[in-house]
Amino acid sequence: MEKPVLLVTRRLPPAVEARAARDFQARLNSEDRPIAGNELPRLATGAAAILAAPTDRLDAPALAALPESVRVIGTFSVGFDHIDCAAAKARGIAVCNTPEVLSVATAELAMLLILAAARRAGEGERLVRTARWSGWTPTQLLGIGVSGRRLGILGMGRIGRELTRIARGFEMEIHYHDIARLPPEREQGAIFHADDRSFLAASEILSLHAPGGAGTRHWLNAERIALLPKGAVIANAARGTLVDDAALISALRSGHVAAAGLDVYEGEPRVHPGYLELENVVLLPHLGSATLATRDAMGFLALDGIAALLNGTSPPNRVV
Repeated sequence: MEKPVLLVTRRLPPAVEARAARDFQARLNSEDRPIAGNELPRLATGAAAILAAPTDRLDAPALAALPESVRVIGTFSVGFDHIDCAAAKARGIAVCNTPEVLSVATAELAMLLILAAARRAGEGERLVRTARWSGWTPTQLLGIGVSGRRLGILGMGRIGRELTRIARGFEMEIHYHDIARLPPEREQGAIFHADDRSFLAASEILSLHAPGGAGTRHWLNAERIALLPKGAVIANAARGTLVDDAALISALRSGHVAAAGLDVYEGEPRVHPGYLELENVVLLPHLGSATLATRDAMGFLALDGIAALLNGTSPPNRVV
């Protein structure tokens, strides 16, 4: 039986590409050149499935332009807000993602952002790298300790719960806000807040882990930032769209927010130029899931989901 054709839109780790070539007629992107929207229908001609990436904007017009042969889209990400799932469903295209396997890596990265921002690690690294460090002094780069602090987590999903586990090693008091309260056995002592006001007032350190989309766009705006304790630290390893950049930059300049650590940006790879002017912000290039083991696991899970959907079964990672 002939293997189905799979279009892979970005270069993936070698083990994932080898698996794709084993199980499918894989059209790989060896140059890792982003595929423009108007190129996708041509490249997908005759393909039964597409293994896409978060950088691919699969909105309704893009999905409508795909050849009829495309029956499945797998995304190399847990988030799927870059895919118009309603339009995919209307076209009869099934969608799967990569949940769970990246939770630990992303939570680790969130803790890295918290520590680096609070302890001014970015400033220190730049000081040494540019040969401007003149030696130890008692008042140099005094930061904020995180041990024993109140950590607010927006979105207590898999990643938020992994961050909770890590933060308990620092004896942090965990507060969280989500659309619903977790069962007690999953809370494990974390304090639930049903409203923004009490949640933000408790958050000396705020870590964002909510999904993207219209419902959460610019959730962290000027009004909510004002509810944080003065000198709060903010980390975002979720979605750039969660943050109103102008509002956060203003708060960083005023000192109401002492520091921030960001791994994601609205309109990335473009970064708001205001951040580049600030010393009290740590900027990383979307590294949340960037460990080799995690990216392999993501690719294998996406390929498993695509294969199952093409074979008529519904895998656990099916979105639509």
